Amino acid sequence: MPSRQVPPSAHLHRPLLAAVLVAAAVLVTAPEASVAVAVQPSTTAVAVHDQAVTRAERQAVLDYWTPERIAALTQPSSGNPSKSGPDGAPWTGRSALGRTVGRLFFTDHGEDSSCTATVVESANGSTVVTAGHCVNNTDLIGEDNQWTRNVLFVPGYRDGRAPYGRFTGRLGVVAPTWLENDQQHGEVYGAYDQAFVVLDTDARGRTVQAAVGAAQRIGFDRPGDRRVHQFGYPRAASDPEREGLPEYTGERLAYCTGRAEQVVGTPEYPAAKGLWGTECIMGGGSSGGPRIAGLDPESGLGTVVGDNSEGGRLDASGNACDPWDPAPGCTRHLVGPQFTSAVTGPLYQHAQHSAR
Repeated sequence: MPSRQVPPSAHLHRPLLAAVLVAAAVLVTAPEASVAVAVQPSTTAVAVHDQAVTRAERQAVLDYWTPERIAALTQPSSGNPSKSGPDGAPWTGRSALGRTVGRLFFTDHGEDSSCTATVVESANGSTVVTAGHCVNNTDLIGEDNQWTRNVLFVPGYRDGRAPYGRFTGRLGVVAPTWLENDQQHGEVYGAYDQAFVVLDTDARGRTVQAAVGAAQRIGFDRPGDRRVHQFGYPRAASDPEREGLPEYTGERLAYCTGRAEQVVGTPEYPAAKGLWGTECIMGGGSSGGPRIAGLDPESGLGTVVGDNSEGGRLDASGNACDPWDPAPGCTRHLVGPQFTSAVTGPLYQHAQHSAR
């Protein structure tokens, strides 16, 4: 599929938290902390990639994601007793939240995987927001940049079911700087781990927003230190006592809640500016999930102010802890970029005004 870059004047079309954090969908190799390399981000506004455009391409994606292939991405259940807390719990609400958040399936460097994505208000009714590495990624050593393939969004996914239909990806939208991500300089690229996907209509000709009957608001330049809810379809949990519970197998929606903290880099473990998140045990598969401020528990609607992109341990001041030997008091957080008008705005504008 062709890729192209759109200059800022035409609208607005990769990052990770350095060695300390592990991306929620892929493992990040630890960089050499002692080596300082000056890396400058791209100034081009938008990079886009055509996904499934023709009817034949859309059908090929739908045929690819068989129940058996999806089941292969499900982690085994355990006999652990139910356990919940602000750092991780199953989402049981029957509001718009459970319809607008869904599971995003794709193939990354020949390997099937999944993330989380969210339907946001858009002019085309077909726009979802997710993490950059769910749309475009390198291999584990930061080489061989590729766009993900076989992109399929299932809103409200639960236990293998697609209650609101299945939607193939039509267009991927990321910041060009994300395409330069080398998995070694998270302090440069981490803030760009965000993306939008424009979806095709479903088999009935409906946009995803029409099919689910709702969409989340999206906000830019919001204060980061606010109470938020973070959602995802994790296939793992960092707490052994919760590993294998249904909400950590990829089959059900989970969430964390609390006041978001900003990641503070250290000389040993530098971090990108503008990464926020709460204490959270959600692991791989929760990448791309929304960080929502002002969530109304009745309607299930709020404002998406960021996405999940990386997990790691932070101390009480937000300083990154040694990932291999964290000190006492270091707790596991799930963090990601806070959306801004400078980075996110152009991506969103290009996505929402793209033809479905």
